[in-house]
Amino acid sequence: MRRKSAYILFLAVLGLLVIGIVMLFSTSAYARDSHGDVYFFIRRQAIWVGIGLVACIFAALMNYHFWQRTWWLWFALALAALALCYVPHIGMRINGSRRWVGYGPITFQPSELAKIATIFFLAAWFAQREKPDGNVLSGFLVPLAVISVPAALVLGEVDLGTTALIGATTFIVMFVAGTNLLWLSGLAFAGLGGLLLVATHISERMGRLAAFLHPQNYKDDAGLQQMQALIAWGSGGMDGLGLGNGRQKMLYLPYAHTDFIFPIIGEELGLRFSLLVVFLFVVIILCGIMIALHARDRFGLLLGCGIISLLALQAAVNIGVTTSLLPNKGLPLPFISYGGSNLAGCMFGVGVLLNIYRQGVLESPRGKRATMQARVTPRI
Repeated sequence: MRRKSAYILFLAVLGLLVIGIVMLFSTSAYARDSHGDVYFFIRRQAIWVGIGLVACIFAALMNYHFWQRTWWLWFALALAALALCYVPHIGMRINGSRRWVGYGPITFQPSELAKIATIFFLAAWFAQREKPDGNVLSGFLVPLAVISVPAALVLGEVDLGTTALIGATTFIVMFVAGTNLLWLSGLAFAGLGGLLLVATHISERMGRLAAFLHPQNYKDDAGLQQMQALIAWGSGGMDGLGLGNGRQKMLYLPYAHTDFIFPIIGEELGLRFSLLVVFLFVVIILCGIMIALHARDRFGLLLGCGIISLLALQAAVNIGVTTSLLPNKGLPLPFISYGGSNLAGCMFGVGVLLNIYRQGVLESPRGKRATMQARVTPRI
């Protein structure tokens, strides 16, 4: 399976893209902001699919060590883009959050660039340390301090979901890099406590948490989305109502074409097709792990683990939210939900994984033996 992991990965991603386009065509015509054009979101998503494919091909052809050498540039660009969210007339405030920057019809979510940039930094930082030492400063505090800068800017946008996503991905990359488990345990508890503390001081987020704990008491306001999502799941059953025959998308379920597109899949295509979507994500995760584990060097290993963790966590959170297993976080479903920035970022990540695979396959057996010998040879 290792030799075919890249091909299986690409086919699984292609399958999710097709499902996303089909379901977007089924749901987007009923969106409140469709501007009276049933093809409004389809056209825009098609453009972003093209941009995403170009980004994927570029990343697949570009040697992934380029990102190791230039991580500081992308990190600086991400910080600058995040700062623009706070600039009047450039940063766009939608639903109480400043997550977008735009000019005219062109909009972009800088946090998508920030997620990729943080992985570049972490992989480059820990790639220089083959065997983590006990230095708490270089092995824990410095990388954590650097990551806290974009995380704080994202948190200031009132985007707790993406902040948690960046934190969880950081935790996984540091774990794979060999960071002390005691330090990571403290980081996990501190991060969770900090997010809960911030959530309790934001009325909207506190309402979402209360709606998750007591959905029946908030089914007309904060818990409306998740209650309508459960109705969609119940209506679809095993076989579904048929493609295009769903009712919850008809302004009953808000954001049915973005964050809550997964319940519409269940309503129209049934449980079997919903499980197929979950299976495709599992395939992507397994193939990504396989590619990362057979990377030619430590940077490739950490970079691959970071990217696949980002995709897996985002998919898991979206599926958990739309099935009422987690509080509402506002994260889209990768490759399926409407959203150009997220789609382009995910496709770029897939391209990087494909390049890690290519570099591992193209490396000669002699080079592999030399690399393995360098890994196991102790430094004097």
